[in-house]
Amino acid sequence: MNGYERFMTALKRKQPDMIPIWELIIDPPVIEALYGKISLLDFVEKENLDGFTIFEDSNRKLIGDNTYTDEWNITWKMEPNGILYPYDGPIKTLSDLAKYSLPDADSEYLYKTLKEAVKRFKGEKAIVFIAHETFEYSHYLSGGMDKLFINYITAPDFVRELADMIWCYKSKAIRNALEVGADTIAVGDDYAGRIGPLMSPEHFREFILPYLKKAVDLTHEHGSYLIKHTDGNLWKIIDDIIDTGIDVLDPLEPLANMDIGKIKEKYGRKVCLAGNVDCTMILPMGTKEEVREAVKETIAKAAPGGGYIMASSNSIHPGVNPQNYKVMIETTRKYGRYPIDEKLIKEYKNKSYIDKFI
Repeated sequence: MNGYERFMTALKRKQPDMIPIWELIIDPPVIEALYGKISLLDFVEKENLDGFTIFEDSNRKLIGDNTYTDEWNITWKMEPNGILYPYDGPIKTLSDLAKYSLPDADSEYLYKTLKEAVKRFKGEKAIVFIAHETFEYSHYLSGGMDKLFINYITAPDFVRELADMIWCYKSKAIRNALEVGADTIAVGDDYAGRIGPLMSPEHFREFILPYLKKAVDLTHEHGSYLIKHTDGNLWKIIDDIIDTGIDVLDPLEPLANMDIGKIKEKYGRKVCLAGNVDCTMILPMGTKEEVREAVKETIAKAAPGGGYIMASSNSIHPGVNPQNYKVMIETTRKYGRYPIDEKLIKEYKNKSYIDKFI
């Protein structure tokens, strides 16, 4: 099997020849530390990853000291690690919303990198395009999550109008990406922190879940698949998420009590799983042996029978030790061949590498 075949077989909850390796994000500092200033696409080829993720291209403009604005008129700040974070948004009131103009989701420059990826890797590696539903852009545009959550209570109609507007763009972006040649869609709105959802389950079901369902249905209508990425402890809302029909749940954060063995046992017939290798403690600061142990345990719990994609518990961010990421890849290739070794399963199925960090 090639990487594309391997990834898509696992995504369909079947058993490929070996576990596919993918990440939602591999940040440039890690790539540069390993290979110098090369592109993500070059890195994917050098490491022979089975799948990779492409973001929309952006027209961000520098407007001040480490401060940028984009097509949405969202203000971004550049952190010392080189990563941009949303700082402020243009829509605080219904009046702001009435005057706001959406960016054009049909702008060709948004899909430039995706087109390059399709030309280079189509049919060889799985090309994942990251879109969103409406939650993250609702708080980006509102100027903060706190403001959005207040509006859940004080201005619910405003929240719905804002989400409907965002979905007009995001639905077009999903369609366009699939037409350009993306193999699958990932939606990256994070719903939870380590102790539970960021909002009440009731507010989640009222304001967020309907748009996840729209994203799933739209992707399936186009003959493709949807990866749902969300950090945090999802136990209070996990049934709602899976019942939308998502194809993959990522990244299953062990420090947030998302035990991948329990999730595999309960939901493995409904959804492919991805992730679980801790990127908060193990990949940044762990020893190589600790990384190997985390990977072997993850394989033993999540991979038997298929339906698992190897990835970290969030991303390969600038704090990750590049050599530990290499060890993660190498260990997956050594122990991730099917059928998974029964001795490995027996040895690791009752272990919990994350316990020492909780």
